[in-house]
Amino acid sequence: MELFIVLFILVIVLVIPNVKIVPQAQSYVIERLGSYFSTWKNGLHFKIPFIDRIANKVNLKEIVKDFAPQPVITKDNVTMQIDTVVYFQITDPKLYTYGVENPISAIENLTATTLRNIIGELELDQTLTSRDIINSKMRSILDEATDPWGIKVNRVEVKNIIPPKDIQEAMEKQMRAERERREKILQAEGEKKI
Repeated sequence: MELFIVLFILVIVLVIPNVKIVPQAQSYVIERLGSYFSTWKNGLHFKIPFIDRIANKVNLKEIVKDFAPQPVITKDNVTMQIDTVVYFQITDPKLYTYGVENPISAIENLTATTLRNIIGELELDQTLTSRDIINSKMRSILDEATDPWGIKVNRVEVKNIIPPKDIQEAMEKQMRAERERREKILQAEGEKKI
């Protein structure tokens, strides 16, 4: 009887921790004896004790990552700060686990260098008025570059474009002068009609 109890406890100790339930919108990457073995989708799974291990638990939901402002230089040598938001999703848990050391950091660095390359081809005025073009170019380049990592870039948004203070002041003066010019034209037309 004691042997039965010991065997029962041993089976419980070995079996229960090795029964795994993978939740919806997640995948587990499994290694057997140190090498990739399989990817578990949602549902009930059993891993072999001491032989299988869960190498990575991967979230398959869309991830939104807000990156800090990056200093970039336009074609006409104006330095400004631009921050971006990247929307991406993991499409292949195996590639995500084994493709690159730190995927989020890799995406951040890739976003920064891609942004610098794109803005470096534009002048200040184009940069301020071409958000859609910048967004689509960045999405296309990032999506292609992250494909070997099992990542699909769905959207890239330029959140803020912050030119230097002196440029901001010059733009405000230009807008104020334009408003005053239009006001004078309207007043002159009004007086002319009287």
